[in-house]
Amino acid sequence: MSSKSTLLCPKWLIPVQPSQTVLTEHAVLIEKETIKAVGKRERLIEQHPNADVVQLPDHALIPGLINAHGHSAMTLLRGIADDLPLETWLHDHIWPAEAKWVNEQFVEDGTKLAVAEMLLGGTTCFADMYFYPNISARVAQNMGIRAMVGLIVMDFPTVWAQNPDEYFTKGIEVHDEIRSYSNVSASFAPHAPYTVSDEPLQRVQTLADELQLQIQMHIHETEHEVKEAIGQTGQSPLRRLDDLGLLTPKLMAVHMTQLDASEIELVARSGMHVIHCPESNMKLASGICPVSDLLSAGANVALGTDGAASNNDLSMLGEMRTASMLAKVSSKDAAALPAWQVLEMATINGAKALNMEHEVGSIEVGKFADLTAIELASVHSTPVYDPISTIIYSCSPEQVTDVWVGGKRVVNSRVLVDTKIADLKLKARDWADRISRTT
Repeated sequence: MSSKSTLLCPKWLIPVQPSQTVLTEHAVLIEKETIKAVGKRERLIEQHPNADVVQLPDHALIPGLINAHGHSAMTLLRGIADDLPLETWLHDHIWPAEAKWVNEQFVEDGTKLAVAEMLLGGTTCFADMYFYPNISARVAQNMGIRAMVGLIVMDFPTVWAQNPDEYFTKGIEVHDEIRSYSNVSASFAPHAPYTVSDEPLQRVQTLADELQLQIQMHIHETEHEVKEAIGQTGQSPLRRLDDLGLLTPKLMAVHMTQLDASEIELVARSGMHVIHCPESNMKLASGICPVSDLLSAGANVALGTDGAASNNDLSMLGEMRTASMLAKVSSKDAAALPAWQVLEMATINGAKALNMEHEVGSIEVGKFADLTAIELASVHSTPVYDPISTIIYSCSPEQVTDVWVGGKRVVNSRVLVDTKIADLKLKARDWADRISRTT
């Protein structure tokens, strides 16, 4: 990192904290990795005459977007099994394909493609849940994106491990390996209540407390999952996890499309976090997360794309627009989940879920300079009356021009720095050729 400071001068500065704030004629001063000052543009330019000044005359500057749930390497399975319900998609197509094809090289190539897509779309931090998390962590560190990689736990064998003991052993090894990384941390990632039994889940909770790690898990994704659990155990998966002591602020519950009023109250009371993946849930017809009710109850709700095999993209801009509109139509309330609130879900709420709210998620002094510049002068987003609404309802990833992670410019004028996109696409096509010949 250069020791020289940088001044970013956007037309609109949207810090997210304080909520619903839009500043004009302001600038952000970056020194090394962090935000040193936020203030009036002319004053900061006068005070720091030797700073590199980056003019963003038609842009909104926002905190880097946080994709709070995904399976990055599944970019290589994008479109392999579309238009199918979750159980068929997963059991008949995805799991067999993963058993045959997933290895270290698959994860490396797929994660590189995913990181490129996310950075170009303004995402500066993501939470991942996939096999070979050591490889995903290495890719994230090398490509300059912030990440939380999940340490997978399941009851049954996969390409990564054969039994719960091996999942834990390998997970702890990954945790220890990446402790020296500047951009990457770990969480535990038990797959789902229906794939992890009580004893491993209790061990996850114990180790998460000891190591101070978050836990991410698919929970209440479909009606079928919940009904089957009640039929087998007499209680919903969420109630079972509550009995096991897992409903704490460490838990990130992904999907949560099936919740009654008492469960919404339980979620809010526990301090756990909900990760909403609207486009994946819609595409797989899994259900609708009651986001407005959760937020009204005081729960923290963040936003994720899920994997590219069920979305089929990793655009957080698209996810925000979908989340807002889905909340409106499902509640029959046009005021539900307004633009400012869904932007918070994709920034500060995601940071809270990942236990990183003191480091990222808003444009505040002392936080890492994880920032995204979006050009609003496009024909698709002109004129601009409210820049937050314009970003949520009108903008696409192609309007992201510049991205900084920890003060380093990783996207410069729509070009990914230090990464050859052509090479990533060539490798992806090679994987597709091999996989399509056997499916």
